[in-house]
Amino acid sequence: MAEFFDALNEDHVAFIAKQPMFFVATAAADGRINLSPKGYDAFRVLGPDRVAYLDLGGSGNETHAHLVADGRITIMFNNFANPALIMRLYGTGKPVLPQDTGWDELAAHFDILPGTRQIFDIKVDNIQTSCGWGVPQMEMKAERETLVKYHRQADPEAWVAKTAGRVKSIDGLPTRASDRYFGGK
Repeated sequence: MAEFFDALNEDHVAFIAKQPMFFVATAAADGRINLSPKGYDAFRVLGPDRVAYLDLGGSGNETHAHLVADGRITIMFNNFANPALIMRLYGTGKPVLPQDTGWDELAAHFDILPGTRQIFDIKVDNIQTSCGWGVPQMEMKAERETLVKYHRQADPEAWVAKTAGRVKSIDGLPTRASDRYFGGK
């Protein structure tokens, strides 16, 4: 049975903190719907109606393009252990890049990972929980270090130049590129 909430409560925050991954869905008026799995320690609850997540460079930048074009975002958490539960956060978001006002305030909530290109700042309008009884039970084995390792080994100038050239989504919607390379660690 689905339940709806207007704000995140302590139980929701505790549930989110235990999940090793989450899914992000966005769409613009036209074109593809984007659905992406996310891992790492990259999600933060900033308040009862505000969350954020750290975004690393990867296969594309569809979430950025969709949020600029439309703003809508859904984040879903599944408990793959017991008790079974699914939680969806519905809201609107915006990308915040290192060169943007607001970056320092948001970045202070995270350990910035190699390859970080932006943080998505999300206003949560509604929360839905449902049973999750159809979700299989699985155990977390380990984080994949491949993406962070790839970014850590990048040449900083080449990384910024490559990122600067990626300013369109798959459907041709505009995106903005980070002007900063985060490596090391």
